[in-house]
Amino acid sequence: MSSPTILTGVTREMKVICSEVFAPIVSVLPYDSFEEALVMADDSLYGLQAGIFTRDINKAFMAIRRLDVGGVIINDIPTFRVDHMPYGGNKDSGLGREGVRYAMEEMTNIKMVCFNL
Repeated sequence: MSSPTILTGVTREMKVICSEVFAPIVSVLPYDSFEEALVMADDSLYGLQAGIFTRDINKAFMAIRRLDVGGVIINDIPTFRVDHMPYGGNKDSGLGREGVRYAMEEMTNIKMVCFNL
């Protein structure tokens, strides 16, 4: 198992930034405004989950509206989940959702039947 790693001095063009990294890694990029940070976070082919840390409820809702991701977790890490939550991503981060309801839909074949008696 890898140790958690914090990367600084990275650029938006580096693979660790513009590709999905399934590892305990966080990349630190400077920004001038919260809006710029949202643009940077959403500038990706991927959109699995996002974690926003803020005390400002307006910024939280701004992130929810702006980010094209499968889920936004406010003031917690985006790996938080429970079975009934719809977990999944947008863009190139997958199709569909995980979770009990979505698993049931995935394993169900719906058939419409109509009788005219």
